[in-house]
Amino acid sequence: MESDKYIVGPDDILLVTGATGFIGAKVVEFLVDQGFRHIRCLVRPSSDPSKVEALHACQRNEARVEVIQGNLLAREDCAAAVRDVSVIYHLAVGAGTKSYPDAFMNSVVTTRNLVEAAGMESRLKRFVNVSSLAVYGNKDKPRPTVLDELCPLEKEITLREAYCFAKVRQDELVMEYCRKLRIPYVIVRPGYVLGPGHESISNRVGIDTFGLFLHLGGSNTVPFTYVDNCAEAIILAGIQKTDVDGEVFNVIDDDLPSSRQFLRLYKRNVRKFNSLYLPHFVSYALCVLWEKYSVWSKGQLIPAFNRQMWRVFWKKTSYSNEKIKTRLGWTPKVSMAEGFRRYFESCRAAGGHHA
Repeated sequence: MESDKYIVGPDDILLVTGATGFIGAKVVEFLVDQGFRHIRCLVRPSSDPSKVEALHACQRNEARVEVIQGNLLAREDCAAAVRDVSVIYHLAVGAGTKSYPDAFMNSVVTTRNLVEAAGMESRLKRFVNVSSLAVYGNKDKPRPTVLDELCPLEKEITLREAYCFAKVRQDELVMEYCRKLRIPYVIVRPGYVLGPGHESISNRVGIDTFGLFLHLGGSNTVPFTYVDNCAEAIILAGIQKTDVDGEVFNVIDDDLPSSRQFLRLYKRNVRKFNSLYLPHFVSYALCVLWEKYSVWSKGQLIPAFNRQMWRVFWKKTSYSNEKIKTRLGWTPKVSMAEGFRRYFESCRAAGGHHA
């Protein structure tokens, strides 16, 4: 451990919420590997016991992985979780919730409780909120074809899925409350994170609907990041001594494929399935018609496809990881080719495509 480069030492307490999750478990593993000896993991009482046991198994290199059960909706649980911590990695999210109220409660209210509790801790040096690239709008970008940290958050979030709605509100809350409570914070926004344990195909590539996989991405670049690379970026955002407080970092790997290239590789390495490519003007027209019919039907048909959704997922866009490389010194250690090899192997074991 190069302690002179970090704002924390090996014996400082680091808190990871969502520690049994796909990314959270990897963050815990890498913190141990980097020589941190006291990692506190907050897990829900309903967490998968096997994943909790896997956290306990990380205790090596003189590390103490402290697993505590708690609910971020309970203020007393938040207070217990943040006691004496130096860095908080907030990865807990209300995943799988499709309703706006549930998503708000399990992502925004929980984050408010955690930030307010963190504001009472004098040892806290940084709060890292793990967000998503999905929070960006893709309409009024400063650079028309590039999506980077300068892009505004989505404004018309009521036409986006509940997850996006909650993550936008969560980011806004973190910025407001951390400034008010004078908590140093960093926001990390990964692209589509892939790796063993997350075998689905990104909807930036296409979607399963009407009994067929509709390929909508075409020549668009897909903003992948391999889970190991993503975890490394999140860790760096919390411990790097560089003055990054109040900054936002997008996490995207190098050598990104187009949607068409990815789908071709997937079919070659996992299994073949039928897909239908819709050119961009066709998919855009479909979204316009679907949105207009939803309005005409007075909500009988929900606007599952709409122009906001099209701009975010299927509009021609390129991505930049220049800021995180320059400011945090991050580079993806696992190449895209190796990441795909591991991902496809896992997909084969899981039995096929899941969009």
